[in-house]
Amino acid sequence: MPIIERRRIEAEILRHVYDVLAESHGVEVARTTLDKAVSRSAIAQGEKFRTELGRDPDLADFAAILPNWTAGDALSIEVRHAAPDRLDFDVVRCRYAEMYRDMGLGEIGHLLSCNRDGEFCTGYNPAMELTRTETLMTGGRRCDFRYRMKPAG
Repeated sequence: MPIIERRRIEAEILRHVYDVLAESHGVEVARTTLDKAVSRSAIAQGEKFRTELGRDPDLADFAAILPNWTAGDALSIEVRHAAPDRLDFDVVRCRYAEMYRDMGLGEIGHLLSCNRDGEFCTGYNPAMELTRTETLMTGGRRCDFRYRMKPAG
């Protein structure tokens, strides 16, 4: 199943969890809880990919699995630099963001999707770092993904 379809199904369920928490405990608690739950899911997904690879991955390995997220034109990306220690790309169209907006979940779309990106690294390879200054989900003109491997030691 394409990841974008998985995210749509997850969002349908998480929408109700978010609404119930917001009603019973307030919006801030609902947002914090959703953020923590999705982060844990992303870390677990990263761990699963690392386990399947059988070693600590580098950014060339990560570039090789990017088609999992871009499948079905879910993301349109422009690669700026690709190497084992550095991966830079821009997302110029994000159907994840479009989908969440269409579902009426635009205000929490970043919690459902964007926050996964850095957390995935924690499980995939903690030496991997993501820097991003803007996202389409939050109104940016692009998503500027800049991954680096931390120096050893």
